Amino acid sequence: MDRESYLVMSFIHLRTASAYSLKYGTTQPRDLVARASELEMPALALTDRDGLAGAIRFTKACVSHGIAPIIGINLPIAIGDVSGTLPRVTVLAHGDGGWRSLVRLYTGLQMNSANRTAVLTPELLEKFSQYTSNLHLLHGPESPVSQALAAHRFDMALEIFNQTRDLFADHAMECVSHLVAGSGPRSTAHAARSLIFARDNDIDAVITNAARMRDRTDGPLADVLDCARQLVPLHPRNVERRNAEAYVKSSDEMISLAAEIARAAGERTPRALLKTTRQWAERAVLSAHRDIGLGGIHLPEPHVVGAESPAAMRTLLRTRSEAGINWRYNDGATIAKARARLDDELAIVATLGYESYFLTVADITDMARGADIRVAARGSGAGSLICHLLGISGVDPMQHGLLMERFCSPLRRALPDIDIDVESARRLEIYEMVFKKYGPDRWDQPGLISRCATVAMVDTYRARNAIRDAGAALGMPAMEIDLLAKSMPHIRAGNIDAALNSLPELKDFNTSAPLTRATIALAARLDGLPRHLAMHPCAMVLSDAAFLDRAPVQFNAGGFPMVEFDKDDVEDIGLLKLDILGVRMQSAIAHAVHEIKRVEDQELDIDAVALDDADTYALIQSTRTLGIFQVESPGQRELVGKLEPRTFNDLIIDISLFRPGPVKSDMIRPFLEARHGFRPAQIIHPDLLPILSETEGVVVFHEQVISIISVMTGISLAAADEKRRALGDRAGQQEVCDWFFPAATERGYELKVITEIWDVLRAFASFGFCKAHAAAFALPTYQSAWLKTHHPAAFIAGILTHDPGMYPKRLLLDEARQIGVGIAPLDINTSSADYRIERTLDGDAVRIAFSSVAGISEKEIASIITGQPYIDLADFYRRSGASTPVVENLIMTGAFDSVHTNQRDLLLHFSDLQKSPVAHLPGAQLTFGFAAPALESSGLQPLNTAEKVRSEVERLGMDVTQHMLSFYAPFLNAIGAVKSSDLLSHRSNSSVLIAGVKVALQTPPVRSGRRVIFLTLDDGYGCSDSTFFPDAQVDHASTLYSTSLLLVRGQTRRTGARGISIRATAVWDLRLAYEKWRSQADSVAI
Repeated sequence: MDRESYLVMSFIHLRTASAYSLKYGTTQPRDLVARASELEMPALALTDRDGLAGAIRFTKACVSHGIAPIIGINLPIAIGDVSGTLPRVTVLAHGDGGWRSLVRLYTGLQMNSANRTAVLTPELLEKFSQYTSNLHLLHGPESPVSQALAAHRFDMALEIFNQTRDLFADHAMECVSHLVAGSGPRSTAHAARSLIFARDNDIDAVITNAARMRDRTDGPLADVLDCARQLVPLHPRNVERRNAEAYVKSSDEMISLAAEIARAAGERTPRALLKTTRQWAERAVLSAHRDIGLGGIHLPEPHVVGAESPAAMRTLLRTRSEAGINWRYNDGATIAKARARLDDELAIVATLGYESYFLTVADITDMARGADIRVAARGSGAGSLICHLLGISGVDPMQHGLLMERFCSPLRRALPDIDIDVESARRLEIYEMVFKKYGPDRWDQPGLISRCATVAMVDTYRARNAIRDAGAALGMPAMEIDLLAKSMPHIRAGNIDAALNSLPELKDFNTSAPLTRATIALAARLDGLPRHLAMHPCAMVLSDAAFLDRAPVQFNAGGFPMVEFDKDDVEDIGLLKLDILGVRMQSAIAHAVHEIKRVEDQELDIDAVALDDADTYALIQSTRTLGIFQVESPGQRELVGKLEPRTFNDLIIDISLFRPGPVKSDMIRPFLEARHGFRPAQIIHPDLLPILSETEGVVVFHEQVISIISVMTGISLAAADEKRRALGDRAGQQEVCDWFFPAATERGYELKVITEIWDVLRAFASFGFCKAHAAAFALPTYQSAWLKTHHPAAFIAGILTHDPGMYPKRLLLDEARQIGVGIAPLDINTSSADYRIERTLDGDAVRIAFSSVAGISEKEIASIITGQPYIDLADFYRRSGASTPVVENLIMTGAFDSVHTNQRDLLLHFSDLQKSPVAHLPGAQLTFGFAAPALESSGLQPLNTAEKVRSEVERLGMDVTQHMLSFYAPFLNAIGAVKSSDLLSHRSNSSVLIAGVKVALQTPPVRSGRRVIFLTLDDGYGCSDSTFFPDAQVDHASTLYSTSLLLVRGQTRRTGARGISIRATAVWDLRLAYEKWRSQADSVAI
């Protein structure tokens, strides 16, 4: 029969797996859709294994290509032979409420799973039958029915089929042929047998290609993923495919395949098989907007936030906001201005219907503060007066010229984004409060209602893990895999070859071996593919009661319910995403405030501290900013030294300027020149003076661009923000340009002025920053600087406890000494879980905490503290509950020095205690009649200073007794090395030698685009910063990355009154240089 006589329509694939079938599918959803579009297919199904994480981006790709989406999920089923790997079936949603049922079923399976894997079991199928009865089931080559057919057991196949017959709305046998030889699954013979079984039992039959690849060339990639998923090396028994046929085939290819299967089953034509497939596809087509929910907005209902109706919710928001005006402001002019602005903002919120959004976020911040947890807003939300009045943000938008329209506009369809910073140590407490209020009591029942979940984050293949998985699959020796992977910087897998060719530290790596080349080639092909889902570090999603009808949820590793969609996906379907960011500086500030209260008996409201303290700004100007939020990096220390902040607005500008865009665009230099009077501010036109005067004529903020466009064209601030957004790409820039010139001309501006301003606006697209965001950051910057200025011991205790910055604790100890704060050593009777202040005759000191000891657990710390005080080592051993390694670490770090000063004696005594019958019971006072062995002097010398410091560095990660560089002092003095504190006394372009412990190594973006390495060394007198340009990296990059004690030679570069850095020309391993010097000195002495 002629082919055209049974060609019904173009083919629709009912089963494809994307890369969101983790470590199985080889292709991103968008690429599968693009392939279907190339093949002129009207619809495409995504049926990923074990999850729905790719569903939203698949649907978006379908919309952009004009293809109808079909969504299902391929799941293991515990029916039939369950002795080995579980068989699998595919559940399809249909177009009449099927998406809701699919999502509900999957969530129910996940929430009833012990190992976070959804499995269809008879019990769960019955439990969630209200959802399965609205879904369709495909019995493919991995199904239990298919397994029975492979064994030629038609009777068993029917028996297995009948177990699920009444549980689903419809069933179909899935005929799949990958042209595999023989008669097993994926062979034509097996596909024909499935078709015969379907015909014999009046069951629908469809044809699919069970595609997991875009095209044949993905075969090797599929093999690597199979091996990575199973953690096995490459071998035929470990890979699923026997050929490369499991790809998205064209209509012609599938029709030919259908004809082959039909003929093998004894049917003259594939017409019936193709027609049924088409019918199933048409029934399963989903609406991207009605079913999936793209473009909708779903916020918590009025009663959730304490109102009875939308109108009452509007009244509630106004009432709470107006109450905030009376609390925040006290002069009539400011109150009148605030009321006028509030009316404008409330009008925008009412137009958009976002009252629930603001009240929900305010409710969460109120809950946090009620539990004494610090909360601060970040991002453009700080530009909203409503956020300030509700207590969400501590930054006054009127005082700092922030715009609501940058945050929320009636012309923008996307939900605004409020981010809140909280104490990192207590972030999960807030999660628990949110789930208690907005979530259900139990998650394992059908029909449950929840309005919240955490958000997923997709971990994708990058260079290191791609090399590890590809190398392991190919059988590359583990040592070689580890060496190659660790040598890679944190880059995309697709850039491995470029890194090997361009980075000096990798130039000697041998990649010529065939196995190594194959590993690198396959690793590059893994680039960007999802590896697994994890909980986003800060995002939560909030919605209405129908949330679980739209989004699949599972338990994450931390035990919190997690929606499978990432942050972009949840916004696409209109769910309120709230970022609750755990910020360690907020924890450090809270700890410092609590220490001030404990030691000084002073209630300090750090949020009420005035923002104009001269001493605080003097500290920042001095560049002694280690530990201070946002301004402690080498680049920031240089910038604050040049900018010399004198006001809070200066801090906002500083934070905005120190970004990759401004650095690359060289906008810092003209700003500083104008600020210090070396050139006049470029205001361009008098109308722009109020907008640009604060930044010396340099456009720094998004808000400035919005205001400039509004002033020069007469459009609203909301419309101007839309124009600003359009400046982000070339097409948008041209569109804005075509509009801007005639609009500004109509307002009476000259062409020269318009052209000059347009050049500024166009350039701004690459480097602007949101002033509201910078203002939100500037607040903890100022607060941490204020604490360091006025309560240095409390500040040091806070940052040592919560480690908020970029530098190791050992550097913070040096900083403490530099600012006059003493360091009290570890002690079994006075140390605590955290770093705490102790009052001494010499001033305040900070006691080293138990948490700094290597290998100690929270349980051990709690047990040790409960048992304090201790008489001696025997008493400690008997009652503390500490493990043997922890006791040994405590001995070696001087924690017992208050009871006995010879560590060697204590180690021998501890060995005797372990051999004795003395009870080792946490908190016990009984010795069961046995006396502890006495502590006897061994005659051995106590540890010397060098041994103590080495032990501290190994076990505490810091040198408490003495800076380790002090042991190299004779050598450094002999070669004329310069102390970091003396560098400022050297003129620019002086040749110097500096030494220190490496505390930071960075490669931030620079204006030239070349890789520049920035090195920070600590020598006990402060920090020194060195810059290694590409010419110096050729011979020295490997030393920089592999060595911690360094000796650097270079030229000084003065960068202001307080700023100096080194342009490095060479670097050596300090230990090797010292040993060489000492050996030469010894030989001369001989």
